[in-house]
Amino acid sequence: MSVRTENFVALAERYLAERRALGFALRITGRRLLAFARFADARSSGRPLTVTLAVDWARSAKRPSPLTWARRLEIVRPFARYLRQFDPATEVPSRGLLGRSHRRLTPHIYSAAELVSLIREAQSLSPTDGLRPVTIATVLGLIACTGLRVSEALTLRRDDVDLQGDLLRVNETKFRKSRLVPLHPSATGECQGSCRLRAAHQAASEAA
Repeated sequence: MSVRTENFVALAERYLAERRALGFALRITGRRLLAFARFADARSSGRPLTVTLAVDWARSAKRPSPLTWARRLEIVRPFARYLRQFDPATEVPSRGLLGRSHRRLTPHIYSAAELVSLIREAQSLSPTDGLRPVTIATVLGLIACTGLRVSEALTLRRDDVDLQGDLLRVNETKFRKSRLVPLHPSATGECQGSCRLRAAHQAASEAA
C-alpha cells in the first residue's frame, strides 16, 4: 500500500484509531497531530513527510519557544515512524532535534499551613454565597488528602462519591483504569457539606 494515495489527515485519523484501539486516549495529542496533518496537506500534499515539514510545523506555534517546538516535534515522531512502514521516503525527525521536550520542575510539597491558607483563600472567592468557593475548596482538600491528580479531581461526579462508605471511585484515568480511594471521615464531612449546599442552590433555582 502506498501512503501517497491518502492525504495526511486521513493517515493521521487511521493512525489515531489504531492507537486508541490499543488503549491510548490521545486526546490532546490527537488534536495536535490532526493540526499537523492539515498543515502538511496544505504544504506538501501528495509528498512524503519530511523533517523540514515537521520542523516548520513545530516552529509555527503561536507561542514560540524552544520547549514548545520540541514538544510539537515529539508529537510528529511516532506518526512518522508509523508512516515509514508504508512509505520508505518518510523522514523521521531525530529525538532532540529541537532540544529537550520535557522540563522537570522542582516539586513543591505543601506544608499543612500552606494547605490551610490555600483552602481559606478558595473559601473567600466570589460570589461568597455561591457554589464556586465551596467547590474549589472541596476539590483542593480532596487533592491534598487523597493524592488525586488534578484531572481526576476535576472529572469527579456526585455518583463517584460514596458518603456512607467513605470512598471515592475514580473512573478510567491513566491507562483507562478505575480505582477506589478511601476518604478520611473529615473529608467525607466536607463533601457532605458541599452536596447539601449544591442541593440547596438547585432547589432555590427550581423554585425561582
